[in-house]
Amino acid sequence: MKFFLLLFLLPIMAFSQSNLDDVDALFQKKQFKKAEQLISTYLKTDPNNLQAIELLGDAHGHQKKWDAAIIQYEKLINKKVNNANYHYKYGGALGMKALSISKIKALGIIGDVKEAFLTAAELDKNHIGTRWALVELYMQLPGIIGGSKSKSLHYAEELENLSKVDGYLAKGYVYEYDDAPELAEKYYKMAIKEGGSLTCFNKLTNLYKNENEPQKAIKNIEVAHKKHQRNALHYQIGKVAAEYNVELDKGQRCLQTYIKNYSAEDGVPKAWAHYRLAQIYMHKKNKQVALKYIDLAIAELPKIKPFKEVRERILR
Repeated sequence: MKFFLLLFLLPIMAFSQSNLDDVDALFQKKQFKKAEQLISTYLKTDPNNLQAIELLGDAHGHQKKWDAAIIQYEKLINKKVNNANYHYKYGGALGMKALSISKIKALGIIGDVKEAFLTAAELDKNHIGTRWALVELYMQLPGIIGGSKSKSLHYAEELENLSKVDGYLAKGYVYEYDDAPELAEKYYKMAIKEGGSLTCFNKLTNLYKNENEPQKAIKNIEVAHKKHQRNALHYQIGKVAAEYNVELDKGQRCLQTYIKNYSAEDGVPKAWAHYRLAQIYMHKKNKQVALKYIDLAIAELPKIKPFKEVRERILR
């Protein structure tokens, strides 16, 4: 449920008050504690500002302070009961709390999670995030407490009516979760054809990896690269090659290309590319070169445990 419930954390920056102008920048820099302090100070002078309350809830959520986020979103619901997005965020915070506590304790709040999402869906027939949350919720809940594949598919259908890409991705998710990989593959491919975003490609790639079909995963990433021309996809190919011991030469070339063209926008630090190269050279039984690359990885990020473990394996 995490992937789509985290959508409720997206901030809303529509403030005109000058003392909140910096909040957007703080969120962009992921300085959520500072944002929380700034908004809390503002709310002392204007405690009924709904946008400020909502943003404070978002700041708490980014810090995984679920109880604090729940309090803020509950205030919003009490002040404006017919706002679908407030119910959605409230349900999302409750859902994330349920994931962070024991299953027995979580049972006590699952009903509130469901009620919040269903209320949001009823209030806004076009609310995509709520329908995604319901798709995931009904698939992940055991049947004895209300889980239902048919209900998940119902909301996936509603999503498809609102956005074909979201509908196809939702159906792919349902069938992947239900251990029906052929149907999941079908809908993920439909999503790629309809939308073609990196998210669509990543869903299909992850399906292939989970089904232990690394060659198909690599081929799919290559198609994604032709469309999007992202350097990060070179790393993804190298990662699959290294993890599954397939197409090692291709994986090696892609990782070296990734390192050569690296920029901060690529996301994954170069150290991880060096780590994957070390894995590839381990598969090739080339101890000397593997050791060279793992030492580069450790020099860049010395506290990463898998790097040290691989170095020990190389030396053995």
